[in-house]
Amino acid sequence: MTQPSAPAPVLSTGAGAAARAERSAALDGWLAKVYAEAGGTTDGLALVAVGGLGRRECAPRSDLDLVLLHTGPSSIADELGTRIWYQVWDAKFALDHSTRTPQQALSVAREDLKVALGLLDARLVAGDPALLQTLHADAVAQWRREARALLPALRRLTQDRWKAHGELAFLLEGDVKESRGGLRDFGVLRGIGFAGVADGPRPAVRGAHLTLLDVRDALHAVRGRRVDRLLAQDRDEVAELLDLGDRDEVLRRIAESARTIAYASDDAWRAVERWAAPRGHSERRPLARDVVEQNGEVVLARTAVTPRPDPALPLRVAATAARAELPISHATLEWLGGFAGPMPQPWPAPARDALLTLLGSGPSMIEVWEACDRYGLVVNWLPEWARVRSLPQHNPVHLFTVDRHLVETAREAAALARDVDRPDLLVLCGLVHDIGKGLPGDHSVVGAPIAAAIAARLGLPPAEVAQVEKVVRLHLLLPDTATRRDLSDPQTIATVAAAVGDTSTLGLLHALARADAAATGPAAWSDWKGRLIAELVRYVDRALDTGVVDPPRSPAAALPVPARLPAVHLDEDSVSVTATDRRGLLAAVAGCLSLHRLDVVTADTVTVDGVARMVCAVQPRYGGELDREAIVSDLRRAVTGDLPLAERLAARDRSSRRSAAAPPRVVWQPSSAATDATVFELRATDTPGLLFRVASALEDVGADVRSARISTLGGAVVDAFYLAGSWSPDERARIEAAVLQAATAS
Repeated sequence: MTQPSAPAPVLSTGAGAAARAERSAALDGWLAKVYAEAGGTTDGLALVAVGGLGRRECAPRSDLDLVLLHTGPSSIADELGTRIWYQVWDAKFALDHSTRTPQQALSVAREDLKVALGLLDARLVAGDPALLQTLHADAVAQWRREARALLPALRRLTQDRWKAHGELAFLLEGDVKESRGGLRDFGVLRGIGFAGVADGPRPAVRGAHLTLLDVRDALHAVRGRRVDRLLAQDRDEVAELLDLGDRDEVLRRIAESARTIAYASDDAWRAVERWAAPRGHSERRPLARDVVEQNGEVVLARTAVTPRPDPALPLRVAATAARAELPISHATLEWLGGFAGPMPQPWPAPARDALLTLLGSGPSMIEVWEACDRYGLVVNWLPEWARVRSLPQHNPVHLFTVDRHLVETAREAAALARDVDRPDLLVLCGLVHDIGKGLPGDHSVVGAPIAAAIAARLGLPPAEVAQVEKVVRLHLLLPDTATRRDLSDPQTIATVAAAVGDTSTLGLLHALARADAAATGPAAWSDWKGRLIAELVRYVDRALDTGVVDPPRSPAAALPVPARLPAVHLDEDSVSVTATDRRGLLAAVAGCLSLHRLDVVTADTVTVDGVARMVCAVQPRYGGELDREAIVSDLRRAVTGDLPLAERLAARDRSSRRSAAAPPRVVWQPSSAATDATVFELRATDTPGLLFRVASALEDVGADVRSARISTLGGAVVDAFYLAGSWSPDERARIEAAVLQAATAS
């Protein structure tokens, strides 16, 4: 191993184009010295940079991609390369290297797309410039000549990468290089441009690329190593380095940039499809007034291009494209974005109908809406959209940013159109139900008047505006009540019926709850939650229709009393226990189920003549098969006090790692929330054994738990406990202190 005689450069850790240029210049100068001192010449030899250094995009911890080109004997070139590579390694740089003749480089490029793309950006560091010039010209010519075979292969690799890494715009912890819309896609766009199939990246796309490069620079500086995934704990430092104000602004910038690159990618790949398709006469097929199809895209009819276009024209184009399941050409979008005037107030009926048609078009609506948003059309329709565009969600249960979640909810709502009497209002409520997010206060309450203003601006009559306002304000009522309240309590049904007021609104709320959950992500919905909401809706609908509040009977009350106690029965998603009543029975059942990695989602108890009957809805915490015999056996031991739950749970907790979490809260509900009971909610971070600890604490202070509802969303829980009887302020304070201590215990 040789010792480097050229001192290794000290690279800047700053972010931005100037810092990247400084790093590239420092590396170029150092590598040129290494090359010369190793014996490199300017005749038939060249040290070439590809990858980040080739593009002068070096991040603080980037590796170096180098190629030693030669036209002479391989043995001489290999010896020279060894001297160069060892000096690079000794300087502690990560290195990807090769030694090749130009013919070898071209041959490898035919088989390896990464090599082929790298040669398109190859840059001379030291040596013979003519050697690289010839190779680069040949590499570009070969790429264009073989594009019909290379581009389909590149697309397959790109789609596989997207599938593996997800969509950067909507990920809380995305990979700024590999995810869809990331840095790698910008390189793919350049490759398509080199093939002469589509134009190179536009200024907006180049700007988005620079933003992601800045984020990667800051991420390398914060983490002190090569890493491309922005984790939550790094956002504050990255924001500070980039002078972006706060962590949310980092995510918004990433999302905006990723969406710009992703849209450009879609547009470029459509150009590839048109280029690869058999050539024929380009016919224009009429689709709607002022709208035609040409080459698989939606474009304007010639008669529509006037100095003063109809303000509703962009909506008609978008609605037509969504219904035809076709993309809108970027030239058409550019023209509409530049020449379409502001919408009149209130909207004319054709414009409103076009918007509702667009929202009701199903899956094809997503791509059309995103394209219109890229060109500023959506903000022209809905000025409120600018505030929620790319707004990050802070709960990891959400898959999407706020704006994309709203569009996804409208899409999901369109699939439920036959379940309601006003499908037009359903899709509109889906689009605006979270419009209050990002503002201070409860987003449902804050967003309701904003949604009403939008509905009025669209020209809806006052009664429908009021209904939209109510649905947005109450859009969490059904899921929150179903998962946090005792549905067998008449007061629960009466309270919801009074808030909803009519069966039409109830139907809209039920459909919106399902659409909202489907658009949030898989963790936001489950079969048990769907059954609870459907049960609540059924009894509220009966109350609204007949005026009679007739709630379902408690599952625990329906249990028969067996001859022998205790009795345990385990179904697919529920556990029923009948045992001699004693204090701490809920804690015993909850602790035993926790030992078996089963989460309790509801718990109903009834005690008659000294016999307690309990039914718990459960779901596996980590999935997988259940050891049913062991669960039943341990439950029998637990309810009789023969299972050392506290010791076993404590041992498991000591072996598990817990991350820092916000402090828990106890919220007491009004006395009208339940019949003959006091209700409090525990809002805390979900941890194994939480229900056991809290139920044990309630036992210690003498509180009788009549029922419990456990609602988990992501890593947070809202557990509602029904305590028999009423409790004084001092007693409540004692209960609250015990519960909070239990919730924070390790």
